[in-house]
Amino acid sequence: MSAVSREQLRALMGEVLAQQGKTLPEGDDALLSDIGFRSLDFSELALRVEDELDDELNFDAAGLRQINTVGDVLDLLTEIQAA
Repeated sequence: MSAVSREQLRALMGEVLAQQGKTLPEGDDALLSDIGFRSLDFSELALRVEDELDDELNFDAAGLRQINTVGDVLDLLTEIQAA
């Protein structure tokens, strides 16, 4: 299983937002609430990452409650792959 890079994660996140006519800001500090990235969008992103990895991601709800910014999403998905 080859990890999905942070740049690839960012591109996948941008694709999820683009489906809704939204754009992903350049910086990692953008608030998810400001860009309209919802929990359903996170689920879609996680499924896309799983497709890229051809493996299932394992994460808990507590970790999801801690994400507030684009960087938080990228960090969480990077950490999950390393576990």
